[in-house]
Amino acid sequence: MKRISIGSWAYSIGPYASHPVDWQTVTRTLKEYGFDGVELGGFPPHPNPDDLKTKDSRKKVGDALKQLGLSFSGLAANLWAEKLINTDNTGHYFQTFVQNCDFCNDLGIKTIRVDSVQPPTVFEQVDYDTGMKRVTDTWKRCAKTAAERGLAVSWEFEPGFAFNKPSQVLQVLEKVNEPNFGVMYDTCHGQMVAVVGARHGAKKETLPGGQREFIRKLDGKINHIHLIDSDNTCHKDANGNDETSTHAPFGDGVINFDEVIPALNKAARLTEDWWTIDLCFWPDAWPVTKRCKAAIDELNRKYG
Repeated sequence: MKRISIGSWAYSIGPYASHPVDWQTVTRTLKEYGFDGVELGGFPPHPNPDDLKTKDSRKKVGDALKQLGLSFSGLAANLWAEKLINTDNTGHYFQTFVQNCDFCNDLGIKTIRVDSVQPPTVFEQVDYDTGMKRVTDTWKRCAKTAAERGLAVSWEFEPGFAFNKPSQVLQVLEKVNEPNFGVMYDTCHGQMVAVVGARHGAKKETLPGGQREFIRKLDGKINHIHLIDSDNTCHKDANGNDETSTHAPFGDGVINFDEVIPALNKAARLTEDWWTIDLCFWPDAWPVTKRCKAAIDELNRKYG
């Protein structure tokens, strides 16, 4: 059986930015619902390296979670203020990454999440090969540093960020090529990238075999899993434009988990035995959390 967690960012950004659910309420309620842990969105108002500057303050957070009987399944590092593709100096990105690695170590977190920071439209400013080199050179350096600290690095590809086509995902993995670097496979992103071709630009690249074909191509490269449904649409930004995948609650979308999860079980090489629910940007994330936990529990009984 897999351990089940959920991303805390669902209760602090997007629709919840103006009225976030506080950390204590999140963790105590997740315990009541039978979760095994929480995946930390490392930005305010939840615990983050800028607010918790000392090892002692971080230890208090970790100890409080342990007292509840919960664990951390990973950290979504706050790197979105950084530049990665449209700059020839990624030094500040790297330093912020290192700070988040130290934060992971202090909290006992074993997996740190990254993304390519900037949207696919960034290639209107930077040529593709230059952008690819900047990202993969930086992530190779990050992966080596994370390995020194005993951490896995998991890249969450998605429509809203550059390198969002199946072949591009494989190209990034080939170029980084570090044993502790892999992809975070989020099932709603897998749907939008491999089946819908969301935000692929003028030339879409979808796969005839859909998610199962994509997962096979990623064999041995998946080191963390997010499970959530997809309704084949993108979440809209403040201007009504497509941003990233809609994270629809289980049962509100089209994904056949009876096909996708066995494929993931075969292809994934998880660093730890977690399945994480991701309700990012879902407007009613807090009310549907209990229902999502019941749904993933059923999947866990069948395929965990």
